[in-house]
Amino acid sequence: MTTEEEHARDLDPRPDLLQRWNATLLAARAGREGPDPAPYGRNLLSRWAEPQRRYHTVTHLRAVLDRIDELADQGGEGGELELVRLAAWFHDAVYRPDRSENEERSAALAEKALTEAGLTPREVTEVARLVRLTTTHDPAPGDLNGETLCDADLAILASDPDTYRGYAAAVREEYSFVPEPDFRAGRAAVLRQLLSLPRLFRTPYGAAAWEGRGRQNLERELTELTG
Repeated sequence: MTTEEEHARDLDPRPDLLQRWNATLLAARAGREGPDPAPYGRNLLSRWAEPQRRYHTVTHLRAVLDRIDELADQGGEGGELELVRLAAWFHDAVYRPDRSENEERSAALAEKALTEAGLTPREVTEVARLVRLTTTHDPAPGDLNGETLCDADLAILASDPDTYRGYAAAVREEYSFVPEPDFRAGRAAVLRQLLSLPRLFRTPYGAAAWEGRGRQNLERELTELTG
């Protein structure tokens, strides 16, 4: 390994994710000229590694990107997958557990960065729309981009019980500053909102593979919080 390669490795300990970012942005630009993608990717990775995060980490980012690939490979869902992947990179890029405007601030960051990075106004608008959609996870019927991103983001809900418990524990750690009774009430409200959706997962593959287990996990956690 050359000195330059070692230096690059030290700057970015997640080279596979940086490569995925570079490939995604270049594919979205479709041959149009633009700046080097790498500095944007490094900035995003540094955001995803901030110390206040316990669940909304680089591991979550990687999982969402993997689930988008799974939906594309197994479900053939269509949509503009490169824009969906870019939205995944930005959807929790701004994350402060003590603030309520994270999605809006993440969308604004996407608008600024992707305009500089060479995307068209329509593409930038679509990525920002998708980021904002993760506030409710309730895409309109036929919104293929939104359905794919929201299913990938919520796929953790359909994990095995032990993994789900780890996810719930990590969320609690992110909100460690909230007293236990208040956290239980707030978390229960979030779970009820999700359970009230007609379907947790909107893509055909997500509905078939993830819906049943996802609802079981949510209902179990809600019972533990309120029982």
